[in-house]
Amino acid sequence: MAPSGSGAVRSGCRRVFYWSPVLFISAIVVWSYYAFVLQLCVVAYLLVYHVLLFMFVWAYWRTIFTRPMMPLEEFHLPPADRQLLEREDRAESVQEVLRRVAKELPVYTRTASGAIRFCDRCHLVKPDRCHHCSVCNKCILKMDHHCPWVNNCVGFSNYKFFLLFLAYSLLYCLFITATDMPYFIRFWTNSLPDTQAKFHIMFLFFAAAMFFISLSSLFSYHCWLVCKNRSTLEAFRAPVFQHGPNKNGFSLGASKNIRQVFGDEKKYWALPVFSSPGGAHPFPPRPARGSQTWLLGGGSSETESDGGKQRDSRGKRGTLET
Repeated sequence: MAPSGSGAVRSGCRRVFYWSPVLFISAIVVWSYYAFVLQLCVVAYLLVYHVLLFMFVWAYWRTIFTRPMMPLEEFHLPPADRQLLEREDRAESVQEVLRRVAKELPVYTRTASGAIRFCDRCHLVKPDRCHHCSVCNKCILKMDHHCPWVNNCVGFSNYKFFLLFLAYSLLYCLFITATDMPYFIRFWTNSLPDTQAKFHIMFLFFAAAMFFISLSSLFSYHCWLVCKNRSTLEAFRAPVFQHGPNKNGFSLGASKNIRQVFGDEKKYWALPVFSSPGGAHPFPPRPARGSQTWLLGGGSSETESDGGKQRDSRGKRGTLET
């Protein structure tokens, strides 16, 4: 059914709202280009500046427009099982349907109660590190977070691009701050000519320094996550294996953890091109957890639901998954 007029207006307003952070960042970058190149420019700085600007825009573009990767068809419930699940009244029978679907899938993690991680919105068994995004309304592989500054989910398909976006924006702000500082000092000592450029030089320094400080903490945090092979969600809620939660359950050592994101070929590490290994689903648990079982057939009679943790009149229960 087509949306009503008021519904279409609300939907349009939401889309505009979601894109406003991206437009804000784009406007800041365009203005910084004007302030640096046309008002401050020293010829010797131009080459470095434009290289950093190009890499920053390239990484930002890839982060925004790379579609999040969703689980393969094999993780979705077949139509017959989906209908059976919807009709089933007994929790044991519901769990049996999920066990039959999940028994051959490469999944190690489960809910805190030992249940199969099942999304009742996407009707699929969740692969390891997969979470349902309430903004995108879909399950995202290795979801890290939904970022309003890129109007996109950051996950398996674009996490490398997101890291490079942070890195190049950090270098971009650092370069502008460093090259603008002598002119900023001259401004405060009243030795700079009183021209229109004074405002741009002053504001450019403050804006670049402010973003540099903010990005430093965010980039450092994500570098730590990469070295630990964790996502932002996993840093707040450790993945659960057969023997319980383990915050280091996917850590393979710092070197291998970095390669899980950037790939084995170092020549591609600094470029916003996809080089993450492993395909869509294989995120190997650390070798020390060799006793982890490869699937959930022996789990509890509870299933995980994105709709919240509740037991309805038919006896089903689920756990909210971010």
